Amino acid sequence: MHNQIINTQPFNDQKPGTSGLRKKVKVFQQAHYLENFVQSIFDTLHEQETVPADATLTVGGDGRYHNRQAIQTIIQMAAANGFARVIVGQAGILSTPAASHIIRKYKTFGGLVLSASHNQGGVNGDFGIKYNISNGGPAPEKITDSIFEKSRVIAGYKIANLPEIDVDRLGETVFDDGKFTVKVIDAVLDYADLMESLFDFSVIKKLLASGFKMQFDGMHAVTGPYAQEIFVNRLGTSAASLMNCVPSEDFAGGHPDPNLTYAEDLVKIMFAGDKALDFGAASDGDGDRNMILGKNFFVTPSDSLAVLAANATLVPAYKNGIAGVARSMPTSGAVDRVAAKLNIPCYETPTGWKFFGNLMDAGKVTLCGEESFGTSSNHVREKDGLWAVLFWLNIIAVKNISVEAILMAHWAEFGRNVYSRHDYEAIPTEAANGVIAHIKSQFNSLPNQVFGSYKVKTCDDFSYHDPIDGSISNNQGIRILFDDGSRIVFRLSGTGTEGATLRIYLEAFDPDVKNHHLDAQVALAEMIKIALQISQLVERTGRVAPTVIT
Repeated sequence: MHNQIINTQPFNDQKPGTSGLRKKVKVFQQAHYLENFVQSIFDTLHEQETVPADATLTVGGDGRYHNRQAIQTIIQMAAANGFARVIVGQAGILSTPAASHIIRKYKTFGGLVLSASHNQGGVNGDFGIKYNISNGGPAPEKITDSIFEKSRVIAGYKIANLPEIDVDRLGETVFDDGKFTVKVIDAVLDYADLMESLFDFSVIKKLLASGFKMQFDGMHAVTGPYAQEIFVNRLGTSAASLMNCVPSEDFAGGHPDPNLTYAEDLVKIMFAGDKALDFGAASDGDGDRNMILGKNFFVTPSDSLAVLAANATLVPAYKNGIAGVARSMPTSGAVDRVAAKLNIPCYETPTGWKFFGNLMDAGKVTLCGEESFGTSSNHVREKDGLWAVLFWLNIIAVKNISVEAILMAHWAEFGRNVYSRHDYEAIPTEAANGVIAHIKSQFNSLPNQVFGSYKVKTCDDFSYHDPIDGSISNNQGIRILFDDGSRIVFRLSGTGTEGATLRIYLEAFDPDVKNHHLDAQVALAEMIKIALQISQLVERTGRVAPTVIT
């Protein structure tokens, strides 16, 4: 095994976003582009931490186009940068929650997750890479900021001249008399074992055998093999209960984002009137997001988190209660009401799963979630789509009532936080920034203004003071807060690769049971008009309707 240093020059666009570095595939295919970013990660690790001589690196991804080629490069660079071993998911496949589990189970130094999550794949699609630290969670900002700084001054990268590894074959490949090893593992079994340890598979199996009909949509993404092992092999449901569960490098031309727009085929099945099934769910490109559907019924991610928290003791892993909950700032306050009744803490963090890691490591929270279809617990340090699906099935099996009945009972007890998110995707960056600047320019004049039946109490750009490490994160989203607890949040997303995605979050609390049947868009109609009035979004972008409504 011969190591060499390749001279290179910096790229000026390698700043990690909310979930690592995401760019078009063609950008990553540029000479030295991937290598520069990976070397910047390794240089940061050697500078900020002591990398032991026996350090192991976990590597895998969502199977999208360029995944296999990138894995070979990373293995060669890991060998040259002092790692003793690399663990790779078979076929290069490793869902993001499974990667977190592998890092934690095998106590690896960290991992490189190759994914652009819910973004489209293929030769003209997106690719992404992020570093997860030894607790299994995404690297904190102090590490990602350092990675970016190193990427701006990099002059060379280290790489070994190793032969290509057959990542389809389980087993170990040893180099240089044992000084470097690559181990290909079946990560599906590891993850399925973890799920079986958390949930009551026997009660779920009885539910699925009782005539209860479900449909899971893998969206031709990473969760297909995991769903096959869990739902078919272990829980005994029929293969017909799974759809789109063969992973594809371009997600079969689809958009692997589990929402009402992009999971259209599943939505048609679940909103088929009398022919609708009892339960539907979908996961995304890398397996960390989830969408939950009942018969002719959609569960918002915010409500899903609240229901899981309220019913956690029905699940074996959480039978003794939960320590606390956390939600991202744009997520509705539904879980706050559950936490208040349970007398447990509730934390509000910026968007980005990395902010939950400190709270979980410190034992402050057990469950956490984001409105962007992400929910999880302290079993890993990432959001976990299949975990959420199994949690719902466990609750349904114990309560023996429908998804809609569970939500109606929950709202009757806690009130309903009527909630929706409107996404305006691929807006020209200058126009999107102009919308945000216009809203901020009104911070002094908005308080006490009346818009229809709503009066503005205050507005700000959310900042977070981490209670564990003391770090401060500013400019995390604009909040317009009203006297009655309703609110509008504006935020530019950090997960796109083209233009800017402007998200508008709308929330109104309604304690009146007689209104709980209302469609969210109907209930929020006045607030939607207020959001467009305050932001001048239509005038400034020319966009008359959202790309996606959830």
